[in-house]
Amino acid sequence: MPVSYTELYFPVVLQCLIAMAVAGGMLGASYLLGKRVQDRVKDIPYECGITPTGSARERFSVKFYLVGMLFILFDIEAIFLYPWAVVYRELRWFAFVEMVLFIVLILSGFFYIWKKGALDWSETAQPSRRP
Repeated sequence: MPVSYTELYFPVVLQCLIAMAVAGGMLGASYLLGKRVQDRVKDIPYECGITPTGSARERFSVKFYLVGMLFILFDIEAIFLYPWAVVYRELRWFAFVEMVLFIVLILSGFFYIWKKGALDWSETAQPSRRP
């Protein structure tokens, strides 16, 4: 059992030093041994094997960003299920009722954005104009 801070943190410091040495060694080896060929094909951006078309300055639809934000929002909310699952047996019915309320709120938000058409990517989709 470690008795001092030096003995306690030595494995962590050693692992960090080894990781930095391995990363530096790989970068150095690729710099020394790697080929340096400059040509037109290597300088174009890689897009899954497809020749790039158009400008990189194209505008994206707002729905693209909206779906991204909604994904992050629901993903973070789903993460809250893990701590609940850990303490569920200790809190019993209280935890069950709280989680049902939490899921109802999440689903109500999901159905609201679904009804508003935020998840519809079709070209003919028109936003609802109801008051």
